[in-house]
Amino acid sequence: MQRIDPRLLVIAGAAFISVSAILFRQSGVSSGTAAFFRCALALPVLVPLARWERRRAGPRRRAGIDVLAGLLLGGDLVLWGASIDGVGAGIATVLVNVQVVVVPLLAFAVFGERPSRAFAPAVPALLVGVALAGGLAGHGTGGTDPVLGSLFGVGAGLTYGGYLFLTRLAGRGQEHRAQPVLLSTLGAGAASLAIGGSWQGFDLAPGWSALGWLAALAMTGQVCGWVLIGAALPRLAADVAGTLLLLQPVLAVALGAVILGERPGPAQLAGCGLVVAAVWLAGRGSVSPRDESGMGPRARGDARTGGHADRAEVP
Repeated sequence: MQRIDPRLLVIAGAAFISVSAILFRQSGVSSGTAAFFRCALALPVLVPLARWERRRAGPRRRAGIDVLAGLLLGGDLVLWGASIDGVGAGIATVLVNVQVVVVPLLAFAVFGERPSRAFAPAVPALLVGVALAGGLAGHGTGGTDPVLGSLFGVGAGLTYGGYLFLTRLAGRGQEHRAQPVLLSTLGAGAASLAIGGSWQGFDLAPGWSALGWLAALAMTGQVCGWVLIGAALPRLAADVAGTLLLLQPVLAVALGAVILGERPGPAQLAGCGLVVAAVWLAGRGSVSPRDESGMGPRARGDARTGGHADRAEVP
């Protein structure tokens, strides 16, 4: 993948992930069941990829952080699935992007990394957009409970932000792609089983039709999407990657309308647009491009002086 333009990898990864909500809806299972099978059915592909990578690049350092990140990802997947039921596939995918606020705040709290100047004005715009997308000013035909669905979507964004932060913390200076996805998938599967099973119940035999949709979800959202994006992020500036990944929620809204017949109300569409604009604004200029070490100039300087720094990237 090193010879492929990383922008093309991000676009392809975003396209794969954008169909995740559609596939979940088509499966007809609970969010906990979908999250678990999404992880379990990805393992037969991820395990041989990770073994090949281990022979080529050596074992993954900080593997425990990858697993911990996966536990947060499991919470994200369950909450996100519940959000899809409440607010619709397209808008749920937009709402989870509130993670763009979480990652810089964690980087500031833990490493003292100051967000960009655009971050502060982006936050209120993001909150207004979430409120509108959640049906505060009227909603369409996308889901059964837009307000509750929006709360689940924001919760998914918070846990997703924690997952991204820990993933970047574990990945500094390493070139592994499949191993971190495998480890986080194992953690996510365990968390989704525990959370989803106790909350909504768990179906170990959802039927062949549902398993087919869930297998497609595992291959697109869990394997192809994250492996492609993981290969591209170290080679792109965060603002470029973040802007390209905004294709994901835009495509999800469009696919929800075309395939599922979801019809968000005008205020919800305006809220989606505001969320996307705020995410783009918050991500601009926040980080310098990575070099081959996985750290930007500030992080390398801090490392030379004995300090610590992390990169508040937008996924």
